[in-house]
Amino acid sequence: MKYANWKVPSGPPEIPQPLLAQGCTPLLAAVLHLRGLSDPEAARRFLSGGAELLTDPLALTDMVEAVRRLSLALARGEHVAVYGDYDVDGITAACLLTDYLRGRGLRCDLYIPDRLTEGYGLNAGAIRRLRDRGVTLLVTVDCGVTNLEEAAYAASLGMDLIVTDHHECRETLPDAAAVVDPKRPDGGSGGQLLAGVGVAFKLVCAMDGDAGRMLDRYGDLVAAGTVADVMPLAGENRFIIRYGLQKMAAGTCRPGFTALLEETGAADKRPTAATIGFSLAPRINAAGRLGETEAAVELLMTEDRRRASELARALCQKNRERQELETRIWDQAKGMLGPERPRDPIVLAAEGWHPGVIGIVASRLTDAFSVPAVMICLDGETGKGSCRSTGGFNLYEALTECAGCLEGFGGHAMAAGLTVRRDRVEELRRQLRRYYREHPAQGGAALEADVLVSDPVLLDMANVESLDWLEPCGNANSRPLLYMEAAVVDTIAPIGGGRHLRLKVSKFGQTFDCVFFSRKKEELGVWEGQTADLVFAPQINEFRSQRNVQLVITDLRPHEREK
Repeated sequence: MKYANWKVPSGPPEIPQPLLAQGCTPLLAAVLHLRGLSDPEAARRFLSGGAELLTDPLALTDMVEAVRRLSLALARGEHVAVYGDYDVDGITAACLLTDYLRGRGLRCDLYIPDRLTEGYGLNAGAIRRLRDRGVTLLVTVDCGVTNLEEAAYAASLGMDLIVTDHHECRETLPDAAAVVDPKRPDGGSGGQLLAGVGVAFKLVCAMDGDAGRMLDRYGDLVAAGTVADVMPLAGENRFIIRYGLQKMAAGTCRPGFTALLEETGAADKRPTAATIGFSLAPRINAAGRLGETEAAVELLMTEDRRRASELARALCQKNRERQELETRIWDQAKGMLGPERPRDPIVLAAEGWHPGVIGIVASRLTDAFSVPAVMICLDGETGKGSCRSTGGFNLYEALTECAGCLEGFGGHAMAAGLTVRRDRVEELRRQLRRYYREHPAQGGAALEADVLVSDPVLLDMANVESLDWLEPCGNANSRPLLYMEAAVVDTIAPIGGGRHLRLKVSKFGQTFDCVFFSRKKEELGVWEGQTADLVFAPQINEFRSQRNVQLVITDLRPHEREK
């Protein structure tokens, strides 16, 4: 078993009749009921709500001031710079705002800091260089809300600053013409779920006055950045992402996305949030992780389809390089942990680790061991770290308590970055361990299933297909997990060079095809002929024009009577 703690339903699901009367399948109706959507109108609003879900951009604090300052820049013909971040959220946000301002006739530079030499957020060197180019107004996207000293430095050079961000704020905000961040204590109504690109989108909507037009122009960018930054897929985010995915499906998105879909082999399938999360985002991120964001920016800005194809191929190659680096660091990290399963936060530090890749390894460690993880790349007397957390443990609050041994940090509850001196790494490890024990994660690492499969009809083609209405699925709207108990394991066969497994299980007098990714036969704890309990996500598998229901296993354990 991957999970020691299972939370599974003990009886058949409740299936609201009003939802069935509205055309929902039994499985979809059961899932909607579990998510508090038993009322047909609430369910309709969730499944297919439209532009009415968009919140008023002017309801965000300081948005009026941001619009006023940018309008003044337009009137004066000022030289403006958009300053972003090197991840997908920051890149899409910077491309969106830059394209809009250039379209309004402004001279607008797009600046993404180098991950390896400049790090996250505003830095004095970049501000100085932009001022030397003649920039008089600097607009941040997906960063800046904690850069108090850098904001003061920009002001000392005679530059005005607009901050748009979505990260956690400190007690004091930067001194700027406007600070638009839904996370500020007086952030205004609406927008609390927005990614950095979502806040940038709100800004252009406020500037333009026509949200529909802006959505048609930038919906694909907002969808990509929002999914990639693992924002909650609820409220207006659901509508925006669905709109962006429709543009990708129709081929009306920007050429860069079309080229990436083709290069990754995803062009012939209906795009979903998972397509963004697992096909598009890693390749755009790879450029930033390896310190080469120019290719990603050009990919999302170009209108030349041939050039987009060239750039997509280059980004796929960068992603392969990133994967090789990740594997090497992952192996080293596991070796440093030793044979005992860690119970406290993992804090590892080493020379030579690539700072653009350690965040992925931190995420893998968190997934594997269900504890927060900090990976620190040491260089001389200091180190830069990437941190990831588990559900229920607020990493930002933990780092705030550890701030005395840090040179700096920033981020949010689930992910953060930090700078620490080499001689204080052990102190950070001790303080983080103490805080973790005093503030244990709420809920722990449990596997939770939504529905007990008590009737095989719940797994027929129509019921499984109906789950597509829940898309986009992701954070705060996960793909439903189902639970089947006492199924007979008929066959177990390795696939994918031994990295994955294909199984056949029997239940209700039927045989079901299953796949279990990243699992080897000897790790199952169950053998052919035994009965097992399964938690899985059902999906429609298409192969050579044939369609069938397939169970993608999340975890599997021996049935109780065989334990």
